[in-house]
Amino acid sequence: MSRRFWVETLGCPKNQVDSDKLTGTMLADGLVPAVSPDDADLVVVNTCAFIEEARQESIDAILDLSDRRAVGAELVVTGCLAERYGDELAEALPEADAVVGFGVPVTLGPARSSQAEARGGAVPSLDLLELPRPPAAAPWAYVKVAEGCDRKCGFCAIPSFRGVQRSRTVDSVLTEVDGLAASGVREVVLVAQDLAAYGRDQGRGERRIVPLLGEVARRVRRVRLLYLYPSDLTDGLIDAICATGVPYFDLSLQHASGPLLRRMRRWGDGPRFERRIAAIRAREPDAAFRSSFIVGYPGETESDHDALLAFVDGAGLDWAGFFAYSPEPGTYAAGLAGAVPAGLVADRLAELRELQDGITAVARDALIGQVLEVMVDAPGVARSHREAPEIDGIVAVPDHVRPGEVVKVQITGAAGPDLDGTLV
Repeated sequence: MSRRFWVETLGCPKNQVDSDKLTGTMLADGLVPAVSPDDADLVVVNTCAFIEEARQESIDAILDLSDRRAVGAELVVTGCLAERYGDELAEALPEADAVVGFGVPVTLGPARSSQAEARGGAVPSLDLLELPRPPAAAPWAYVKVAEGCDRKCGFCAIPSFRGVQRSRTVDSVLTEVDGLAASGVREVVLVAQDLAAYGRDQGRGERRIVPLLGEVARRVRRVRLLYLYPSDLTDGLIDAICATGVPYFDLSLQHASGPLLRRMRRWGDGPRFERRIAAIRAREPDAAFRSSFIVGYPGETESDHDALLAFVDGAGLDWAGFFAYSPEPGTYAAGLAGAVPAGLVADRLAELRELQDGITAVARDALIGQVLEVMVDAPGVARSHREAPEIDGIVAVPDHVRPGEVVKVQITGAAGPDLDGTLV
């Protein structure tokens, strides 16, 4: 009887790509997917370590899966938490049979340990990027085009454990896209820590995201970009995104106060962001925008908070996430004075989330009566160009429409972030 595996993925879409690659290695080893973690011989937890909340979620998941696993099943912890805190995590979590970092294929038994020891703690040149992946289980898929990051944002520890940016070749990305398209994928979502800088590793070479985007768009019905640094949103990249028919702009803004952004070691300010967004809307009125923002960064004043409130109110983003600042050991911000009290951070988060919920609701209500082209992800669940998978709202459609079909629907209602549609 074949041995069975289960992969639990936490964190961002980039982690999901890593899990897909790990799944490919386990399938190649002769393992088969389990129907649940309780039924698996090997349980793998792909962890997140971006902020304290994510780290705690990862630890809670490890302990829960340890309690649920079958007698004799192995529990392996991998991903960002394992890479960043490997030895410490292994000592603190005796429940885990192994804690392995990036680039160590996950399998059963002693082979895993020897591979981990051989790696010697070095960050592999391309981590999991070039490993094969199994056929897609949905009509869309994430494709990671680079690993690591060359930026030095004050709050972010990712470069310390993901390393500097290492881009894949265009050919390797397109080979993966071709395989996904052959298995039924109709939308590819390109991801990286700094996607717009694809190809310009460590300041050398030139950005290749525009030609890559064009090549991917020739292979699948939709291509979407996640995580664009605002200063790299050039006219050429905007034109290329709009030309794909998916004018969706996921901008990594983080705040709107110029002085606070400088303190974050970031570029930009609210007025610059608003001008760029307005220019894109003038070019493409149906453009959709998403961003995320950090609240309570050291030294954030009421004036800074007011600047963010004003920006959110004026920009009219379709989607926005707000997150409390988390001090990360080894980062520039960890040594800054001016900690914002937790209660005040909670109040600011609540104010911003309430404001954005109203903005999103108005934008969704404005779509009622319109006819939209949507792609069906699963029975009853579809998305237009305005919704990224797993992140934004959905468009509810009749259950009989098959996943992967692209159909037109008239929007008949809205409930928060979600829409109801009828076929036309």
